[in-house]
Amino acid sequence: MVAEPGGTAEDRKPQSDEAHSAFAPPKGVDPPLGPPEEDHPSSEFAVPEGLVPEPPAEPEGSAFTLPSTYRASDAPPVFTPAYGTPILQLPKDAPWQDRMRTMLRLPVSERPAPEPVQRYDEPGPAVPRVLDLTLRIGELLLAGGEGAEDVEAAMLAITSSYGLDHCEPTVTFTLLSLTYLPSLVDDPVTANRTVRRRVPDYTRLTAVYQLVADISAEDSEIRLDEAYRRLAEIRRNRHPYPGWLLTTAAGVLAGAASVLVGGDVLVFLAAAVGAMLGDRLAWLCAGRGLPEFYQFVVAAMPPAAMGVALSVLHAGLQPSAVITGGLFALIPGRALVAAVQDGLTGFYITASARLLEVAYFFVAIVIGVLTMLYVGVQFEANLNPEGALSTVERPVVQILASMVLCLTFAVLLQQDRSTVLIAALNGGVAWVIYAAIALTAGGSSVMATAVAAGLVGLFGQLLARLQHTSSLPYVTAAIGPLLPGSATYFGVLHIAQSNMDAGFASLARAAALALAIAIGVNLGGEVARLFLRSPAAAGRRRAAKRTRGF
Repeated sequence: MVAEPGGTAEDRKPQSDEAHSAFAPPKGVDPPLGPPEEDHPSSEFAVPEGLVPEPPAEPEGSAFTLPSTYRASDAPPVFTPAYGTPILQLPKDAPWQDRMRTMLRLPVSERPAPEPVQRYDEPGPAVPRVLDLTLRIGELLLAGGEGAEDVEAAMLAITSSYGLDHCEPTVTFTLLSLTYLPSLVDDPVTANRTVRRRVPDYTRLTAVYQLVADISAEDSEIRLDEAYRRLAEIRRNRHPYPGWLLTTAAGVLAGAASVLVGGDVLVFLAAAVGAMLGDRLAWLCAGRGLPEFYQFVVAAMPPAAMGVALSVLHAGLQPSAVITGGLFALIPGRALVAAVQDGLTGFYITASARLLEVAYFFVAIVIGVLTMLYVGVQFEANLNPEGALSTVERPVVQILASMVLCLTFAVLLQQDRSTVLIAALNGGVAWVIYAAIALTAGGSSVMATAVAAGLVGLFGQLLARLQHTSSLPYVTAAIGPLLPGSATYFGVLHIAQSNMDAGFASLARAAALALAIAIGVNLGGEVARLFLRSPAAAGRRRAAKRTRGF
């Protein structure tokens, strides 16, 4: 660069006075008169000049000062006592089902933090593995027919034993969810599992209960890998009874039920053959992948066809007893009891789904029987519901038949051999109570059914507490003699003979008997928990809901 005469290149750079603030007045413009604006700072909430503010209506006081309208005599009731809210203490001598059910019926913020039973030298097992083990155990319990509240209690017992205090289990008809909140600042961990298939295997159910009891016990150390190993063994175990024995048990159950409603030896054989044919056809449909609805339709057809054939042939037997006996093995008493139990304990979504399942099964049974009865009407089969209602009182034979019915029902439910005889005895007692009220005393059959089912639930709950296991093996098979098989059949028969009013009335009576069974079983179990628990646990169990219908 060539410098011009009289100056250098640095002299041609802009001078510092050329760079000025955008808020400064430009050159040649006089600044405004008066002091700059920065010298008079003011707030937008300041009172403008010349405006006199109004005096306050009353002098300001402290926020802790009592209002002028307060009167001690009109004070509202105090909800929190002066000595504070008592902390819930879980008795250690109570069964784990009661302790966990007590925690479930409390809000999460009010639940006490139990001490973990399973202790480790290291910090502890991984949270995802504990959640996975809990969900797998809950899946087996729910698939085995256990109620939603008992499944949640078992899940909470496992997580508490392994040190996960703030857990919230959720059980619906097909989905199990478990959420663990480590703290108020950490992210919650949630896992879920879906129940795809339901298998009534009470031997497996008892083994799972024993595993939960061992995990919750303080005198046993079940590490996480050991719990996984035992759970895998439970899953791999085969059913205790082979398929041919289950088919034979279905036939004997139907025969015993036919004797219970007035049949003889030939009726017993006819009902047994029809039930075994229906069971084999249902197994065939299950092997072909047909839904369970169609399996019930097919299983209900052979007993009804056997009764229609006996009526057409004029064999002198009781076709109604044959058909009624075949229906006893198909009525879903287990699902009905679980549905009502879930509804009474506040699990309304699960209860609605279970009741819908029971309704589908009943419709399938009605369709199967109704199809055969329509065929019998075309062949002029003499099926008279009025004459078939009269049964002969044979106390000894009927008591033995009821016990055989319960024993075979227990075999169909895959119960352990040690509980089969107990369930049979419980069912015999239930039939004695029902017959004494309904047959001998001439009382209401619905009331007799409810009382007998209540005793079944009471005895079953006591036996379950004694063995520290589920009450289902002692209850489900014992309600077999109380199932409304005859009322269901007579309702379908009236509909087949175009007598709709009498048919629907009989089906409504069957529904009332079924609900009486379920409510009685649940009430008996609640009585056992309420009055026959340990003294240390008295007053600790709260109700599931206190909404009073609001």
